[in-house]
Amino acid sequence: MALSIGVPAETKAGETRVALVPEVASQLIDRYDVDVLVESGAGAKALHGDVDYEEAGARIVARDEALGAKVVLFVQPPVAEDIQQLQSGQVVIGFLSPLDEPAMSQQLAERGVTALSMELVPRISRAQKMDALSAMSSLGGYRAVLTAAHTLPRFFPLLTTAAGTIKPANVLVLGAGVAGLQAIATAKRLGARVAGYDIRPAVKEEVQSLGAGFLELEIDTEDTQTEGGYAKELQDEIAERQPELLAPHIGRADVVVSTALIPGRPAPRLISEEAIAGMTPGSVVVDLAAPNGGNCDLTEPGATVTPHDVTIIGPLNLPAEMPVHASQLYAKTLAAFVEEFVADGAFQIDFQDDIFSGACVAHEGQVVHDRVKELV
Repeated sequence: MALSIGVPAETKAGETRVALVPEVASQLIDRYDVDVLVESGAGAKALHGDVDYEEAGARIVARDEALGAKVVLFVQPPVAEDIQQLQSGQVVIGFLSPLDEPAMSQQLAERGVTALSMELVPRISRAQKMDALSAMSSLGGYRAVLTAAHTLPRFFPLLTTAAGTIKPANVLVLGAGVAGLQAIATAKRLGARVAGYDIRPAVKEEVQSLGAGFLELEIDTEDTQTEGGYAKELQDEIAERQPELLAPHIGRADVVVSTALIPGRPAPRLISEEAIAGMTPGSVVVDLAAPNGGNCDLTEPGATVTPHDVTIIGPLNLPAEMPVHASQLYAKTLAAFVEEFVADGAFQIDFQDDIFSGACVAHEGQVVHDRVKELV
């Protein structure tokens, strides 16, 4: 009997992505002779119809059947009703928010499933093709700048006309991870004058390689990066000084794109109300850290507000605004993960493998990931 892979439709409000696109489903079917079960309508918001999946070799089924597959693929964490349908021995793979919503890992464990979280795929060379988090962050950084450019009541580029010359917009990007670097590159392509800031001095060269300036503050930046390349949570004294030191630079910016996140922690506060009050009316802040509370004191997650005549946007899911390519990239990372552990017509449980053990949050009734266990 062929290994079954289920693709239920996403049910969270605003989610337009699908975990597997027809092209990637076809590749899995051809290479491994798997049985791909797609819930009817699952790909509709990403512009993939049921017929497209059938032509790729997948079967269109009801939700219950997709959820009953041996391996079930999600974009968003499964909702409570879906978790109750899962059975012992199934494998669940997707963004499971284990550090932000650890209770879900416990719920999955109680159902006896093996749960693998794409957020926890280790940052090692062999796992680069499975780095869904970076793929989605890159889309978010790109979309954030386009959103800012659309909202800003000014031009981004230098513009010379018979009526005079318009200076380029000043864009400041806070956080130079994947999202921040993509935001910097996009703002540069649109012709803005761009600067980037990050607490990790090691990213200075990456920022400068994109043609942007690197903002350095007079604070201690030693031991600010984890082994995986993420920013560490700062000591209270340094964390309190950052907003104060950033305020004058924020005041000179027409656009601020803020991307600073620490996995499993509230977003660090970088932008004070005083800094917002010091910006030119009409300026724009796009706070990509909004899902974790925001980097700005005035951010309202999921909303757009205009205190002090500055527009502050707190998006919760920018990749979902580009569902075609977001789904394509996500599906490829999921497929790469699945392929790593499919052998002899089955999905192999392998805790000796660094990728598997790093991503696994639940197995045989237990939460098995050390960080998630601490939170539970």
